[in-house]
Amino acid sequence: MSFKPRKRFGQNFLIDDSIIEKIMTAIDPKRTDSIIEIGPGLSALTAPLLDRVDCLIAIEIDKDLSRTLKNRHSSKKLMLIEKDVMDQDFSIFGNNIRIVGNLPYNISSPLLFHLMSVADIVRDQHFMLQKEVVDRMISKPSSKNYGRLSVMLQERYRIEKLFDVPSESFNPKPKVSSSMVRLIPLSDARNKPNDYLLFKKVVLEAFSKRRKTLRNSLKDLSKDIPWCKLKISPESRAEDISVEQFINLSDHFLKNTPIL
Repeated sequence: MSFKPRKRFGQNFLIDDSIIEKIMTAIDPKRTDSIIEIGPGLSALTAPLLDRVDCLIAIEIDKDLSRTLKNRHSSKKLMLIEKDVMDQDFSIFGNNIRIVGNLPYNISSPLLFHLMSVADIVRDQHFMLQKEVVDRMISKPSSKNYGRLSVMLQERYRIEKLFDVPSESFNPKPKVSSSMVRLIPLSDARNKPNDYLLFKKVVLEAFSKRRKTLRNSLKDLSKDIPWCKLKISPESRAEDISVEQFINLSDHFLKNTPIL
């Protein structure tokens, strides 16, 4: 590989053909699918995707990689957007989009939160991420990996860990293991908070003081919380309560009345 990976972009290029084929099987792209690839890099996923779809949109921040991609693939098939994905407005791509990518691990959590804002136009997302991040995404209450990321993503998506990927599958070889994950947005009919911004605030407050009991960590929001009716122990900590219980908590703060 003649291209030298740049640390500032968190570049680790997938080189394992067997893993690439497993990813293609998981995505199962169709000709007319509207797919956006984040970080196409050296085309490990881009090339097989272009073999399977009529047109592919790819977002790449590295100008040198962009030149390589333009030389390698027809502009009639590959629409290349040269910018930081964190600045990309995904709503311009229409409805029923599919998003894929071997995501830079240094921006994975902020990017996942960024994409939540357009979940209503997304069919699914398939990402390669640091294994530790995926374990947090799918973690359940009272487990060591359960945290703010778990709650916020599980409120919005059905999340499935697909398979682990050894570090030997990349060049350069990362110091961490990786996993492939699928996120499918939940329907608008799901049980969801009445005020999403308040829900975010409650979750953030609870986990920013996660060593404290909920009685203490949430006291700045309210000192009069009907713990029994909410079916939550005030001695619980943030990692002990479910997504649904966080929704009930935030709805209580919104109404400022006991939950019936």
